[in-house]
Amino acid sequence: MSTGLNCFVGPNGAGKTNLLEAIYFLCMGKSFSTSPDAYAIRHGDQGTRLEGQFTSGETGASDKIVVKVQKRKRKIIERNGTAYERLAEHVGRYPVVVITPDDTNLVLEGSELRRRLLDNSLSQSNPTYLNQLITYNKLLTNRNALLKELEGRKDPTGLLDVYDQQMAEPAAYLHEKRREFITPFTDILTDTYAVISGQQEEVGITYRSHLNDTTWAEVTQQRREKDRLLQRTTGGVHRDDLVFTQGGHPLRRVASQGQLKSFVLSLKLAQYRLLETNTGRTPILLLDDIFDKLDRDRVRQLLGLVLSAGFGQVFLSDTDPERVTALIEGGEETAWKRFLVRDGQVTAAAEEA
Repeated sequence: MSTGLNCFVGPNGAGKTNLLEAIYFLCMGKSFSTSPDAYAIRHGDQGTRLEGQFTSGETGASDKIVVKVQKRKRKIIERNGTAYERLAEHVGRYPVVVITPDDTNLVLEGSELRRRLLDNSLSQSNPTYLNQLITYNKLLTNRNALLKELEGRKDPTGLLDVYDQQMAEPAAYLHEKRREFITPFTDILTDTYAVISGQQEEVGITYRSHLNDTTWAEVTQQRREKDRLLQRTTGGVHRDDLVFTQGGHPLRRVASQGQLKSFVLSLKLAQYRLLETNTGRTPILLLDDIFDKLDRDRVRQLLGLVLSAGFGQVFLSDTDPERVTALIEGGEETAWKRFLVRDGQVTAAAEEA
């Protein structure tokens, strides 16, 4: 493997995305496609095992990471032969960012994807954030289950009040850290967008939350009757959103296809840079089939930025064996290797018969 760019080329269905998924799984303990763990198991098998070796470029220290997924059993992640007691302890040890053709959905689809971007970024750099997020989500699940059980009736047990009190601390913490994240994230985003797009439009991000102007206690009290009737928690940080703008207008309404793609690429590279700053580590960058929805000039701008600005180790997949070669050899000299992927098998390009 190259410490710089690694290109995996092969036809559709050869296993290129599976390879990048495996790298992400080893870093985060889950798939970047948000598929359930069961989908990582080959049809007919009872389980699967992933193994990867991570070597620090600064110290030379090496870790062997093993992920074991079995049907109807708890997932296990081991580091150098020792299993984590809590899987959350592994998140952030090897920061990772992935760019896929579907990332435009971050702008075009619902708020859940944008919250996931926030949570992914903050969880990898702040273990306390991840623990508070886990706590909040568990309590939210319990609160919603109680509301469904009540079926619109008032709560005679007072359990709803208990959940509200328990959720106050994690809700406030998540809101605070998300709000702190936005300013440096936006600063990096605008600079990166100018480089990738070559455009002068002003882009920005606004953080929208029920807790921006009030407290968790006030939100739950104001919405108690609505929650009871709808049988779900209608207010809180699980409803937070990011509003992307261009020239002060909603990006999704005014951006061209090219501007939209440039913005999304900038968004992910800003995530990369902020992770690098907040963790003190160089993240791994995964570029999955980026040629699918990007024009050649935009890909050249992206690769030029990645290869010239010290983005560490990069893994890229493509269907055209010569496309990346032509783009890279036509630019600055850089460390890179090309690998061929066929039927799930990976070989170095030089070894091809």
